[in-house]
Amino acid sequence: MPELPEVETIRIGLAKYLPGKLVKSISCDWPKSLQANKADIKKNLIGRKIKSIDRRGKVLIIWLDNNWAMVIHLKMTGQLVYRPKPSSRPGLKDSKASSQKSPSALLRTNPFQGFGGGHPTNSLISKLPDRSTRVIIVFDKGSLYFNDQRKFGWIKLLPKDKVYQLDFFRKLGPEPLSKDFSYEVFKQSILKRPNSMIKPVIMDQSIIAGIGNIYADESLFLAKIHPSSRVKDISTQKFKALYNSIKKSLKIAIKHGGSTDRNYVNVKGQKGSYLEYAQVFRKENQPCPVCAGLIKKIRVASRGTYFCPKCQKLARKKK
Repeated sequence: MPELPEVETIRIGLAKYLPGKLVKSISCDWPKSLQANKADIKKNLIGRKIKSIDRRGKVLIIWLDNNWAMVIHLKMTGQLVYRPKPSSRPGLKDSKASSQKSPSALLRTNPFQGFGGGHPTNSLISKLPDRSTRVIIVFDKGSLYFNDQRKFGWIKLLPKDKVYQLDFFRKLGPEPLSKDFSYEVFKQSILKRPNSMIKPVIMDQSIIAGIGNIYADESLFLAKIHPSSRVKDISTQKFKALYNSIKKSLKIAIKHGGSTDRNYVNVKGQKGSYLEYAQVFRKENQPCPVCAGLIKKIRVASRGTYFCPKCQKLARKKK
């Protein structure tokens, strides 16, 4: 599943194209992909304009000019692809795979304007709709395609007062890049799990929204905290360092288009470049950029975990 920077990269891309577009029609070939009744679609979606694009945790929110919204969760294999020109095949029909080439190779021979982000299949840059297309939203100018091979993702149409009442949102912790995410908010959230190891705590979406395996490892390295350290044993100084390192690692990742973790690329066939700048993630047996000691891989809470044993000492139990 994508982490916060990957979804934020898609939000930024869509925000360049969608605001001001008028929704002319919507079609779907898989009921669970579009969770909205026909009456609401006709009254509150068709004929409305896109106002803005937001993100909460790993979920996108496309706001309409009538205070309704399309809430979109990409899950594992979701894609959002905007094409400025109308589809040459507006209906949802099966089609043969356009090519066995990679998205990057296809782009060189079949370039187009627009934006796309998500699971790295040829659907990002080939003719749409295709076999993975679940929902098509046609605007006065262009179309937005929601592609999803495994059919786990979804789009919900909801009024403003119900958007943040979704169970998914109600369970989310604070947004790490919001103005409201102060050190005190961070500390109070973390201390809800004093006896737990720090890595699974910061990956818990009810504690902090949007952090997954990659940015947990990177943030803990920058803060010099061993991923297996118990929350109650970590010093105030280290807590403050972790608060700052989480914000720093996420901002760097967004700047470089996310990490993709082998799953997320943009419409140009480019994977996020953050892993080129990663300090420890997937750097097993490579020298630590700080002390030159070898980076190790262990398992913490059943997740592969990268860290530097010299820089990240296990926190001692407080007396």
